Amino acid sequence: MSKPLAIVTGGGRGIGRGIVIELSRTHHVIATYRGNREAAQSLADEVGCEITQSDISSAEDRAALIDLARERSPHLDLLVNNAGIAPRERADILDAREEIFDEVLGTNLKGPYFLTQMAARWMKDSGRGRIAFVTSISSFTASVNRGEYCISKAGLSMAVALFASRLAEHGVKVFEIQPGIIRTDMIAKVEQIYEEKIANGLLPQRRMGEAVDVAKAVRAVADGLLDYSTGQVLHVDGGFHLRSL
Repeated sequence: MSKPLAIVTGGGRGIGRGIVIELSRTHHVIATYRGNREAAQSLADEVGCEITQSDISSAEDRAALIDLARERSPHLDLLVNNAGIAPRERADILDAREEIFDEVLGTNLKGPYFLTQMAARWMKDSGRGRIAFVTSISSFTASVNRGEYCISKAGLSMAVALFASRLAEHGVKVFEIQPGIIRTDMIAKVEQIYEEKIANGLLPQRRMGEAVDVAKAVRAVADGLLDYSTGQVLHVDGGFHLRSL
């Protein structure tokens, strides 16, 4: 394989789709999808990436994904942990159901954690590689009607610190990319509400983010522009994280 190899989980639509489009210019990309085969195939036809169905919450699917990547190349150059789901129902934390908590945490936290463990062992052996976790401003912003999501993203933030610390001596760099309000189908039902809040000053940069904004941050990681900054958090949020009086 002449191109470096990248895995992008949840690559079929939304932020993941933007990342895959960007990386396909320079990498052989394996993009995972869970249910929407049509959207994933459309992406493959557009940019020439490889697609594979994979439920990141499944240990068997994670192992199969790494096995597929090993068939393609002796080295994994980049893992982008992007796959994530919102809770099937928004419920006050006093009413939230355990099965939905388990579902969200399985996909958003446990899955990426153990997929990264497998990828990290491979990268450690080769002495190279980069890993990016796509988290969210929800990792530090409390939304009491979707506590599962917030907790999953906060856990991912710590996973970045853990893997960055563990892998630094082996030449493997780990980063957190923290999107804010990004225009995707995940927020379609509340998009107009967010647009009104942004117009009223919610964000210092008064526009909603786009998938390409996140993809540009991944590009900086992929190109090695941040290789002396392992563990760094890249805020792609229009300044939402700023505290000002």
